[in-house]
Amino acid sequence: MAHGPAPTVPTDVHHPRPQFVRPGWVDLSGPWGFAFDDGMVGMHDDWHDGDPAHFDRRIQVPFPFESPASGIGDTGFHPVVWYRRTFTAHERDGHRLLMHFGAVDYRAHVWVNGQSVAYHEGGNTPFTADITSALVPEGEQVVVVRAEDLPGDLRQPRGKQDWQAESHAIWYDRTSGIWQTVWLEEVPAARIRALRWKPDADGRGVDMDVRVRTDGRDGARLRVVLRQGERVLSDDVYSVDRGQVQRRITLAEHDMSLGHSDLLWSPEHPNLIDATLVLLDGDEVLDVVGSYTAVRSISASRDRLLLNGRPYYLRLVLAQGFWPESHLAAPDPDALRREVQLVKDLGFNGVRLHQKVEDPRFLAWCDRLGVLVWAEMPAAYEFSVTTIQRLTREWLEVLDRDASHPCIIAWVPVNESWGVPALERSPEQQNLVRALYHLTKSLDGDRLVIGNDGWEQPVTDVVTVHDYASRGQVLRDRYADWDRLEHTLARTQPAYRVVLLAGASREDRPVLISEFGGISYDPDQRAGWSGYGSVRSSDQLLAGYQDLVHALLDSAAVVGFCWTQLTDTQQERNGLLTAERVPKAPVEQIRRITTRVSAAVPGDAVDEFSYGDYPPGGPREPSPDFRIEGVGADLDPR
Repeated sequence: MAHGPAPTVPTDVHHPRPQFVRPGWVDLSGPWGFAFDDGMVGMHDDWHDGDPAHFDRRIQVPFPFESPASGIGDTGFHPVVWYRRTFTAHERDGHRLLMHFGAVDYRAHVWVNGQSVAYHEGGNTPFTADITSALVPEGEQVVVVRAEDLPGDLRQPRGKQDWQAESHAIWYDRTSGIWQTVWLEEVPAARIRALRWKPDADGRGVDMDVRVRTDGRDGARLRVVLRQGERVLSDDVYSVDRGQVQRRITLAEHDMSLGHSDLLWSPEHPNLIDATLVLLDGDEVLDVVGSYTAVRSISASRDRLLLNGRPYYLRLVLAQGFWPESHLAAPDPDALRREVQLVKDLGFNGVRLHQKVEDPRFLAWCDRLGVLVWAEMPAAYEFSVTTIQRLTREWLEVLDRDASHPCIIAWVPVNESWGVPALERSPEQQNLVRALYHLTKSLDGDRLVIGNDGWEQPVTDVVTVHDYASRGQVLRDRYADWDRLEHTLARTQPAYRVVLLAGASREDRPVLISEFGGISYDPDQRAGWSGYGSVRSSDQLLAGYQDLVHALLDSAAVVGFCWTQLTDTQQERNGLLTAERVPKAPVEQIRRITTRVSAAVPGDAVDEFSYGDYPPGGPREPSPDFRIEGVGADLDPR
């Protein structure tokens, strides 16, 4: 047991990296200089030097230029764009200045004061530049970003971003360039570099993997303090071995309540464990990082899904994370909390993030409010060697970024054979799906992996089916019991697609209807896409919702569902909420339908826990704004 009080870092759900927080960061959101480069002359003409004459527009970062919130709102084809802004900073001995980018779609090249500091490919994942050596001693610093996003390149992971000039069917206006937070962080030269948590529910503990940059301090040690509320669960000091600390931390179980431990995380009891990591050299504190983790298990066994070892029924809703004013970027940080709260209010215990890698702050709210997450890789739409390389590289970055979030229970590398259109007959495309499945399992063997969600599954932990039957009786005929379900998988083939490919079998894998419903109702009667059927009133929407949802809840064989969808998204008007997040029917009535007991798991405890009363480790006030010594932010681009 370590001695002396440990420093603490207040958990900050508005921090762009909520599970790895230092008390001091500068948000570079706001107005930047901006320019289209349709002629692709910027590199030749040295725009990276930062001459303000080249940047004839202003854009509000982090909103994509296609969105109204950016101040530009141009949805046309502009494959290359440039950004410029100034900030103030100076170098301090023993410290480094990092510039973080949450996401830039698709290729990003970054210069500071004319020096190249970073290049990144992949539109959904973060990257960091150490800009210390590029700083000038006096005056303003200038950062320039070149972003390239080819609208018609179907080999790059793009998700629902349309490749046509106008959004069509189920594809939407694009999100190009910077679309997540850009921020500065001053760090010590000897510092904690990376952190990963892995729950060990069976052993009532957590596995910790910490990477450290010792900067020549051979005697560096790491103190780790875990707390739940005011109770200290663990406080120990570990030696740093070759820049790494790997430990399994066992936590004492206490206070049995309602037959389960208050250490376990679930949607009904989102118990989090706050963590403080302190890098030490003797008695000198080198670095302090705040984080959090949880104890939770998920598995599939004997036709059932088990959460923390107990059968659990999934009530998911499909969410695309698209706002009319800001596209894939959240219009403000609190919009992410409101989105998660709406999922809870409607009675769902989970969300399927569809064709989007969500902002880490959204996942942090899912962790804190108690919402399960299926995380999905945005698709490319052409099978090629280039596609395989891009998809695999970016998927690995997604896994690395999000592996510590307890809310995530399933990884989905491919959806509906997008990007592998000949999957049923092509051994090469089947091998890609199998490879992504096994690669994911090798890196994270404790979560569910669905190789290809919806149909044509060569390998999966859960058999998932997309079935947009318009009447509840059709769903009952297909899924009411095991005999009918097996017949449906083998013979009926919803959407005229085989569910399991040759060589794959259901065995005792659970079955989940991972897309259904999709009833369109537009109170404003705007023109839109209604590919799954439409109704003309709120009452008809409620009746259709109840008919379809209760048909699956009546099934003794199906272990969960995912309703399409949470919100309207551009021309797709099949949300339970409008695009502006206004409910189309009374929330309590939707909730009553969603939370009715299921035949498959009749003992599941819906609403056992009032999520407004946060348990230990739950939400708290965000930490006050800190300012890094020597770093300022000039919001006026020059």
